[in-house]
Amino acid sequence: MTDEIDRAQALEEQLRADALREQARRAALAGKTAADSAAECVDCGEPIAPARRLAVPGCQRCVVCQARAERGLNRGLCDGD
Repeated sequence: MTDEIDRAQALEEQLRADALREQARRAALAGKTAADSAAECVDCGEPIAPARRLAVPGCQRCVVCQARAERGLNRGLCDGD
């Protein structure tokens, strides 16, 4: 029984930490517009889709490179290098 409670508490702590990070990210983006976004990805140099620039004001990476950065992978080209 204690193991289940410990796992539930650990999950709750992780979810709370994730929510706080997301809140901080949104606060950092407050007031930014698509014009604050880069036109080209800072990692691979490919164009950033206009829809992404609108959805994530201030973005500096394309979706693929952003996902790689969030996973802690080295910067590189989008084609899997």
